[in-house]
Amino acid sequence: MTEDLQRASIWKRVSAYIFDMILLGILAVGLAAVLSFLLGYDSYYEDMNAVREKYETEYGVEIYITESEKLAMSEEDQRTWEEANRAFSYDKDAVYAYNMIINLTLIILTFSILAAYVIMEIIVPLIFRNGQTLGKKIFGIALMRTDGVKITNFALVVRTLLGKFTIETMVPVLILIMILLGSMGIMGVVVTGLLLLLQLIVIASTRTRSAIHDLLAATVVVDMASQRIFDSYEAMLEYKKRIHQEEVAKKEYR
Repeated sequence: MTEDLQRASIWKRVSAYIFDMILLGILAVGLAAVLSFLLGYDSYYEDMNAVREKYETEYGVEIYITESEKLAMSEEDQRTWEEANRAFSYDKDAVYAYNMIINLTLIILTFSILAAYVIMEIIVPLIFRNGQTLGKKIFGIALMRTDGVKITNFALVVRTLLGKFTIETMVPVLILIMILLGSMGIMGVVVTGLLLLLQLIVIASTRTRSAIHDLLAATVVVDMASQRIFDSYEAMLEYKKRIHQEEVAKKEYR
């Protein structure tokens, strides 16, 4: 770590993060809409609803009802509803459409978020250099390696794909989906809470106040205006050597 580390202030980091996440969310939603259209996502909903309406007409009940509405039915109507729901649940066309909806949801979410991260957190920083996203550019902060050298492309990819996309975004997103589908209960909430706690511990315990993605990539967020970022490790050593020589010369002069 360089001796003159000019760490970016928390408010600048938070402001840049919020700005970038808003843009990333807009981009991800737009990409998801395009993928949904290309993959025919809505058509599977229409197919499943057509099957549902067929059984609702056949049995004379509504399949999608609340628990309170079900309890308000007579015993005979409840039996009819259960038969209709069972027939709908085991219908091969409905099962196929439902499975396609789940699979496409995972595919669309994953690839739209991934593409948004690649554009916003890899391509844009490669254009601006020094790891700057649009938010970092606006708020005057940048990225560098913890040894004071310019961030490498490899570190940028690790920081984005392994840290931000996989650990900090997709793990919570997939857990949320599993909770909504009923395949994961309180354990999902616990895992998400532990991940958030780990993030807070990492930020609080590191000298550079780094998040998980920065820790994985060995990077630090710095103030662009006041931080010296070296192009290479050799350039940093040469600078330190020159500063040392100047200090020695000053002592000899005195």
